[in-house]
Amino acid sequence: MRPLLLAVALLPLAAQAHDEHEHGSLGKHEHGVAQLNVALDGKTLELEMDSPAMNFVGFEHAASSDADKATVARVQAQLKQPLQLLNLPASAQCSVQSVELSSPLFGDAPKAEDHDHEHADGDHDEHEGHQHADIDAHYQLTCAQPQELASLDFAPLFKRFPATQKIQVQLIGPSGQQGAELTVANPSLTF
Repeated sequence: MRPLLLAVALLPLAAQAHDEHEHGSLGKHEHGVAQLNVALDGKTLELEMDSPAMNFVGFEHAASSDADKATVARVQAQLKQPLQLLNLPASAQCSVQSVELSSPLFGDAPKAEDHDHEHADGDHDEHEGHQHADIDAHYQLTCAQPQELASLDFAPLFKRFPATQKIQVQLIGPSGQQGAELTVANPSLTF
């Protein structure tokens, strides 16, 4: 894990216990829901998203058909362009420094899935017995004017990937640590 985002992972246990009580375990594979860690430290903005592949490509099995392979390639190309997935204030002058994507669908070794599995719509039966695949994305941006980052707007991500119904966020920024839940109706994260 990146040193800057390590702080997000080390949130006070009381806050995690509260979130787990209110929203369930944060490590849950839940269709329609993505997890996002955001850290702003000086001029560095890091975002780390973990999402079921279902939210982005519409399936979690290995792509075997030409149509599935094309979908995976298209989504992978889209995820490599973080500035197309969120609106940042132009005055912040942010540029992408690095992008790292990983998923079994991209040819990476599958990670062991030992967490709970839920669907936002409650539909478990048709998916029982299949392996869960996640897509992990890590973005590092440099912002010349970080004080201009009052908010991050994820409306473009929700529009591009409509199966993503909510994003559970842990943020460390100038105002300290906070949690948030973003949805299509409320897609902005405020620092």
